[in-house]
Amino acid sequence: MGETPLPSRAGTWRSVFGAPIVIGILSLGGLLSALLLGEVGKYLSWIALAVPLVISVRAYMRRP
Repeated sequence: MGETPLPSRAGTWRSVFGAPIVIGILSLGGLLSALLLGEVGKYLSWIALAVPLVISVRAYMRRP
């Protein structure tokens, strides 16, 4: 009879785990820059660690 098409699974993994992976890599980069790059790394780490914080606060504020 009529077969129902399967839902497209393309992009599903990336749409679910993409943002958390990017935030994790950014956080790890910020922590490592503070440890390994000296004075310049201190400022890079502040920026890299502030971005996930801003994203989290923004997501919390958008909740109903």
